[in-house]
Amino acid sequence: MSPAPTRTLARPSARFAAAAAVSFALLLLACLAVARAPIEVTMGLVQKIFYFHVPSAWLLMLSTLVCAAGSLAYLFRDSERGDRVALSAAELGVLFGLCVLVSGPLWAKAAWGVYWQWEARLTSSLLLWLMMVAYVLARRYGGPGSRRLAAALALFAAIDIPLVYFSVRFFRSIHPQTTVVSTLVPGMRGAFWLSLLAFTVLWFVLLYMRLGVEKLQARIVEMEALLDQAEEKRA
Repeated sequence: MSPAPTRTLARPSARFAAAAAVSFALLLLACLAVARAPIEVTMGLVQKIFYFHVPSAWLLMLSTLVCAAGSLAYLFRDSERGDRVALSAAELGVLFGLCVLVSGPLWAKAAWGVYWQWEARLTSSLLLWLMMVAYVLARRYGGPGSRRLAAALALFAAIDIPLVYFSVRFFRSIHPQTTVVSTLVPGMRGAFWLSLLAFTVLWFVLLYMRLGVEKLQARIVEMEALLDQAEEKRA
């Protein structure tokens, strides 16, 4: 094997190791910051779910936007890379959306006395997550044309993002306003932004890993096609 390909393959591994190390360090620092953050007077210790819930909600929306961008590239440019990015981002959207839908009711029980309210923010967030689930299911079980069907779902899901974000302004809502971050005391604000940064870096690391899997799967399909062609020639 020539030295050049070896160096090419080593670079992504080194970058990934560095990114993973940074992600781990940031998550550790975020945990320490959240643990040391002041306890909210009204809700007490349960308010610390906020530092996990809001970053997860942000990553659900980020995943949907990236999925929609990749889907656009696939629909209008037949970009295989865009399609791989869209699928990887959609799976991360399902993951972090599930985190939102689990952490939110736990927080709501302490704040509102019930696990769920069919108000605008919660309902639109649930709808967004369900569309990401639909994207993944369409890709896996949709049969011929499933990639274009899923891409259309991704574009439709992206339309829901402004509704999720602005729903607390346009509709009657018991959900906290989008301005809640600016009202945090300094100890809480620093812990929040550090947690948001740590989760975002983790998202990029996971996306990189998932794209690597997709690239390997694409290579396997190409190799299988070449083997089939070779067998046909021999026959």
